[in-house]
Amino acid sequence: MVIGFRSLLSGSTYAGALFAHGGALASLPLLFCALPPVLAWRSGPEGVRLVVVLSLWAVLIGAVGLARSTRRALIVSARRLLGVPLPDPVTDPVTDPVAAASAVAPAAPTGADRWRTPLWLLLHVALGWAGALASGGLLFLTLVLPGNWLGADAGVALWGRSVRLTGGWGSWVAALGCLLLAAVVCAVVTGALRWLAPRLLGPSSGERLALAAERELRLAERNRLAHELHDSIGHTLTATTIQAAVAGEVLAADPVAARAAMRSIEESARAALEDLDYVLGVLREEKAETAPTRTLADLPELLDRLRHAGAVVETELSGGLAQVQGTLSRAAYRILQEALTNALRHGAGGPIEVRVTAAPRVLEIGVVNRTGTRAEADARVGPEAGAGPAPRAFATSGHGLPGLAERVRLLHGEIEVGPDGPRHWKLAVRLPVRVSA
Repeated sequence: MVIGFRSLLSGSTYAGALFAHGGALASLPLLFCALPPVLAWRSGPEGVRLVVVLSLWAVLIGAVGLARSTRRALIVSARRLLGVPLPDPVTDPVTDPVAAASAVAPAAPTGADRWRTPLWLLLHVALGWAGALASGGLLFLTLVLPGNWLGADAGVALWGRSVRLTGGWGSWVAALGCLLLAAVVCAVVTGALRWLAPRLLGPSSGERLALAAERELRLAERNRLAHELHDSIGHTLTATTIQAAVAGEVLAADPVAARAAMRSIEESARAALEDLDYVLGVLREEKAETAPTRTLADLPELLDRLRHAGAVVETELSGGLAQVQGTLSRAAYRILQEALTNALRHGAGGPIEVRVTAAPRVLEIGVVNRTGTRAEADARVGPEAGAGPAPRAFATSGHGLPGLAERVRLLHGEIEVGPDGPRHWKLAVRLPVRVSA
């Protein structure tokens, strides 16, 4: 009961009724187009002529509903005036190939889907006319009936029956009842349109599949960008933090080494800014520039930045690394970048062993670093062995290894991560190499 009274007092109820009445008024030109054939047939029975007029009118209304622009306009107006959350229709790649260049093409509409918009228009017009006539008549009675309070003889005659009001205050009560009934009619018409809109203007089964596929593509792209940001920016921030600490420690004793560390910080930050600009451009849905490509050819630069940070990196590169191209080379670089970042963050100093082997059918990647405390590392290798920068606590998101494993899985590879003996941590990856015909 309370909800019913709330709907009578809600402005959205009358906005929906206005939407229905607007549809009724918009159909009047089509009614005039349906009249000439019947006016030319003057000898026909009145009932048959009325049926012919209504039939032609309905056909014209349905024909207007077949246009895609009509459906778009109806969806926008229903969203604003009815408050129904309706998604935009899926772009048709035939009629709008530019807008649909990055969209998923919808499935071909079935017969039932094709006639949903004409059916909505017919029901919209029918409800609009019924609501307009009923509420208009009730509002007219609301204005006329209180005249009996002044002593006039007021009454209502409908379908051969009449009701007369002779009491002074009875006319006011009847007028108030007519006003409430007019509000109820508006609420009923609005409620009916709100119930019909998702079923007739909402996405069809084929469009829902296309929208779901488009959302999946966008989510996959955003996840890919998140991986890129994590790998690139995370590595850069880790390396620059260590390099800044090294520069601060040796600034007075070894200015040359401090300047080298600062140059390395500058180069790392510049590379990270390129990646960041590209990702932000995609997220803003701007025309993205060419994505920065880091491949195995950039591996020496990556290793040099680590050495400038004070880390000791022992490399073993074999096979034709230059022959690894495309997605595989970019993925291998990101895998090595993430593995080396983890070694800097969580390792206990000592050398980081990097092994990359490019065989004809498989690309093998291995990164091994020491674990434990820095004191234990110094006791094992001694300070003269170049144990690298002192370990520091870094905040971690927990997404690095899962993202790395997902990247390997998409390339149909194998990954092994875990302890390698009591004092080492190992990451090993095997990626299949596609042999071109």
